[in-house]
Amino acid sequence: MKRRSALAKLGAVSLGIASPRLLRGEVFAQPYERKERQLETDILVIGGGTAGVIAAIQAGRAGRKTTLVENGSMLGGTTTTGGVNFPGIFFAWGKQVIGGIGWELVQDAVTLADGTLPDFSVPHGRQHWRHQVRVNPAIYALLAEEKCVQAGVQLRFYETPTHIEATKNGWKVVTVGKGTQTHIQCNQLIDCTGNAYAASLAGFKLLREAETQPGTLQFKIGDYDYAHLDMAMIKAKFNEAVAQGELVKGEFLNVESLLHSAGDNVQHIAGADATTSETHSLANITGRASLLRTVRFLRTLPGLEKLKVLDMQNETAVRETYRIDGLYRISREDYVSGKVFDDAVSYSYYPIDLHDANGVAPKHLEQGKVATVPLRALIPKDSRNFLVAGRCLSSDRLANSALRVQASCMGMGQAAAAAAVLANKQGTSPAEVPMSDVRALLEEHGAIVPKA
Repeated sequence: MKRRSALAKLGAVSLGIASPRLLRGEVFAQPYERKERQLETDILVIGGGTAGVIAAIQAGRAGRKTTLVENGSMLGGTTTTGGVNFPGIFFAWGKQVIGGIGWELVQDAVTLADGTLPDFSVPHGRQHWRHQVRVNPAIYALLAEEKCVQAGVQLRFYETPTHIEATKNGWKVVTVGKGTQTHIQCNQLIDCTGNAYAASLAGFKLLREAETQPGTLQFKIGDYDYAHLDMAMIKAKFNEAVAQGELVKGEFLNVESLLHSAGDNVQHIAGADATTSETHSLANITGRASLLRTVRFLRTLPGLEKLKVLDMQNETAVRETYRIDGLYRISREDYVSGKVFDDAVSYSYYPIDLHDANGVAPKHLEQGKVATVPLRALIPKDSRNFLVAGRCLSSDRLANSALRVQASCMGMGQAAAAAAVLANKQGTSPAEVPMSDVRALLEEHGAIVPKA
């Protein structure tokens, strides 16, 4: 056989082998179409962060059909994607004040990571962070998801609401996600977005400060020996770079703290806002640019030439955006006096913690004082079958600076869900549910309920 004929025959054999597979494996697909879905649920929780996870688990465990919509890829919010993996504070003045599902989740996360809890019997004094609990964010996210699934919660990631309207028996919510548009009919709706985003779509009035607290990108840096750094020289060079505009004033107020803690909650990003995709994109870009700029500068200094970014969160964590105008607005005086409301459903214990351009100077509560959260602060004015939980509750700015922390939000999430569950069972609205019923359901699920 001639060479040319042999090659032609070999080519024909090869084509004969390959073609059937190609024909079976590759077809022209129909144009990509968005799928429309119709869902019904008793309780719809929007936002799978600190408060939303606990609310969904509570509603599911109480036997209600529960759906949780989260526009990100995992649960946990501030603790996981935000990287603030030290939720607190659960104990006040030697006594536990926040328990229930949130505390269960935190304890399980600590146990599975072979961690340790602080000694809560030792007063924290002016260093309240000594009573915060360190958790492994990955373990926390895994456990949060497992507990939701075990409670029968339908999880819908990568979806965000675009339209919310009242119906005769609750709410119709339209969400858009990857390849989907979902029409969800629910009886009770709980906004746990942190930004009151669902409340805004539903048409309720919101409160916002002219200037909001800065956000923070969590990260870890390393590959330098802090003990052998010439800190006086570094501080002088750092301040000089800020004065000359090489570094942005206010992003890192204290370079010594930055290097000593190797990152970890030391950055300030002015105007960080997670309300929309555009504002959150800007917050993320600004936070990452700040870190990159600072790392490049530090690597020019003696002893820091090999400094590296070892870890960085996916997004800039945000402290403050919108709050609802609720049936009751918690004031700073309510908070610092430890007022116990007739409709108190959870505790909150944390210093007044307002961050601004000059940093933060926590104002601790007086001995024995523990704040409470009234159910009315979780209910927008002129609403039915609607609650919020988390930092978007009705409160003034100073009270909110303490109420926004994770343990407090966990307590609110469980309380809001308990009220929603009972409203669903009783065919009424959360504000009309007897407080004795709400407190009984919360205590049944391990929550600590304030008593006058």
